[in-house]
Amino acid sequence: MAAYRWQQGDTVYNFGSLAELMAKATPERSGDILAGVSAETAEQRVVAQMTLANLPLKTFLNEVLVPYETDEITRLIIDSHDSVAFAPIAHMTVGDFRNWLLSDEADAEALAALRPGLSPEMVAAVSKIMRNQDLILVAKKCRVITAFRNTVGLESRLSTRLQPNHPTDSLDGIAATIFDGLMYGNGDAVIGINPATDNVPQTIKLLNFLDEVIQHYQIPTQSCVLTHVTNTIETIDKGAPVDLVFQSIGGTQGTNDTFGVNLNVLQEAQDAALSLKRGTVGNNVMYFETGQGTSLSANAFFGVDQQTCEARAYAVARHFDPFLVNTVVGFIGPEYLFDGKQIIRAGLEDHFCGKLLGLPMGCDICYTNHAYADQNDMDNLLTLLGVAGCSFIMGIPGSDDIMLNYQTTSFHDALYARKVLGLKPAPEFETWLSNMDIFSDVEKVQLNQNLAQAFSSPISLVEKNEL
Repeated sequence: MAAYRWQQGDTVYNFGSLAELMAKATPERSGDILAGVSAETAEQRVVAQMTLANLPLKTFLNEVLVPYETDEITRLIIDSHDSVAFAPIAHMTVGDFRNWLLSDEADAEALAALRPGLSPEMVAAVSKIMRNQDLILVAKKCRVITAFRNTVGLESRLSTRLQPNHPTDSLDGIAATIFDGLMYGNGDAVIGINPATDNVPQTIKLLNFLDEVIQHYQIPTQSCVLTHVTNTIETIDKGAPVDLVFQSIGGTQGTNDTFGVNLNVLQEAQDAALSLKRGTVGNNVMYFETGQGTSLSANAFFGVDQQTCEARAYAVARHFDPFLVNTVVGFIGPEYLFDGKQIIRAGLEDHFCGKLLGLPMGCDICYTNHAYADQNDMDNLLTLLGVAGCSFIMGIPGSDDIMLNYQTTSFHDALYARKVLGLKPAPEFETWLSNMDIFSDVEKVQLNQNLAQAFSSPISLVEKNEL
């Protein structure tokens, strides 16, 4: 007999496990179809959602999706669960939980108090029975604030990662992109480079360069070279100026094995970064990236749908009190999120789940050139995430990353979102933009038409070939 069932008229629907029920209830996406776990019909999906809505939240504490004995993330989720924080909703079903989240009772303070009592599976489950507007409304109520050299996540703020990638790691090319981004008010979340050559000497070279730029112009921001975490640990040992430690993570131990990381390695990295004491207003030092489909691409999903695997990755991130977390939502490709509609839905789900679990959640609003999506889809997701209170987005010249070869959001896109939604940069960075005459009016998101003196002099020297 099936563990979960629903009778609709004379038809009985059986779901053999909690993982199957969760997968069948998930809004359609190509990755779950590829994995063979998706609902076979729209009717089956709706029935699964109704069955899931009637499921007690306590079920997720008694039945795990990935075995406790063989998966350190499952052990982390179960062992760190706070029963006291969970108590106010312990009597609820998934459907009751949705209704409560949408109520006025679930304000920012109540949601913050609840975080330690929520498991990723609970949060993933409730997202599956929510409309897009539900995901936006609840995420908007969640406030997650982090700090290093500035403060990210405050009310009515939208930060950006300035991403100056270059296909040959040319320092001139990287410098030009950093300058371009700063002139459009980008870079308060982080100035973060994906290195084309990923080794320790190159990482140190790039870190020294970024630190020199930040210190010279006294920019209240932080740098990061997105190398493997073990490289970053080695660069710290060698005395490099590391601000944030980066690592891609997944929602199962098997996924993280393919990344060459585990909880102990991440703890070592966090401890090493904290020992440097480079933050000025806070000490959140970790930066994690995730994305739906990661566990499936690693063949380490254990029959669990890709959105639930993604939410489980947030348990890893939450454990290390990160400064930034973002889902690179459309980067893996149409095999996992087929078109603009699926990318938009996934981005809203990820942002909702991350914020509800207490993460400083951003989104790389992106797609690959072989996906059935375009920049208008990204404009839609950008706007929806801005309304939902997204902590940060990416900023890249012309939306086109010439090193990673994918399409994301541009420097101009951040100006658009800030202008139409009344959002501003991080407060410390906002003050710097005004003092440097980059913005003539921060409130109205207006750029200065004339180049600030601090930047015009170096450019004149470049034009004269004196630099």
